[in-house]
Amino acid sequence: MDTEGLRSFVRAAELGQLRHVAVESGVTQQAVSKRVAALERELGVRLFTRTARGVELTLDGQAFLPHARGIVTGADRAVTAVRPGSRALRIDVLGLRSAQAVVLHDYWRSRPGTNLDVVTLRVDDPRLAAAAVEAGDVDASFRSVTDPTGLPPGVRMIHAFDSPLELLVGPRHPLAAARELTPERLRGHRIWVPGIAPRSEWAEFYDQLTTAFDLRIDAAGPNFGNEVLQDTLADSDAVATLVGARDRYTWPTSHDLRRIPIVGPTLAYPLSLLPPGTNPHPGLRAVVDHLGGLPALPGPVWRPSWAPAPR
Repeated sequence: MDTEGLRSFVRAAELGQLRHVAVESGVTQQAVSKRVAALERELGVRLFTRTARGVELTLDGQAFLPHARGIVTGADRAVTAVRPGSRALRIDVLGLRSAQAVVLHDYWRSRPGTNLDVVTLRVDDPRLAAAAVEAGDVDASFRSVTDPTGLPPGVRMIHAFDSPLELLVGPRHPLAAARELTPERLRGHRIWVPGIAPRSEWAEFYDQLTTAFDLRIDAAGPNFGNEVLQDTLADSDAVATLVGARDRYTWPTSHDLRRIPIVGPTLAYPLSLLPPGTNPHPGLRAVVDHLGGLPALPGPVWRPSWAPAPR
């Protein structure tokens, strides 16, 4: 069914004059009349009665009008949904409690009314996220492709920000009273990071971290979620884990968990942004500028070898 014919019908019903519809649409009155006539032939009914004053809806026209108006509205919304600059900026993050989501929330709060759609693609392999950017499924993704040759030709990778790591422990852990820790003080302690996905960027991050500081990273067992991990930490005098300083975590006050900064050097998880190489969403520039304005980490910082250079 021709949407222009439907649009002409709806506006004629609202204005009562084909001539007014023609002026509004920038076409001749004859063109509008032909569109309405073609619609009537397709439906097999008369939609208007022509009068000296213009047009009036028939009973069939009255019955058809709300449905036609809904189709026109839906078509307009469909076009808006894919038109750059008018649809929401769609950005993939690892999780809605992740540092990326926190930073995007700060950006949105500084620009009330920004049309932003934060999604999680639920993929571990960053190359799949890059492919989603190339395909236009998302406008950008907070992922790092550790081998630049794995990037699709239509996708770039830029440094977003560094997320410093903290040690998360329960009150019975021997390091629980520390105000800050060096990486050397973590040696020999079991650092439990369950469910590290093979081929993921964080798998390569922990491989390099383990080698660089001789740490004991235990990835055994499936990841049953933050609540189960926190319950384990609260009851243990031997298990710790690593979390990002900006990541949001909540737990019962009875757990008395401690987040302890790691310094000398700071262990930084490098967060990158994958935008398209050409024709990015117009709203993406402001997000990139916001990321560029985030403060750099103080003091010595350790990053994995594949981390993009900070801008």
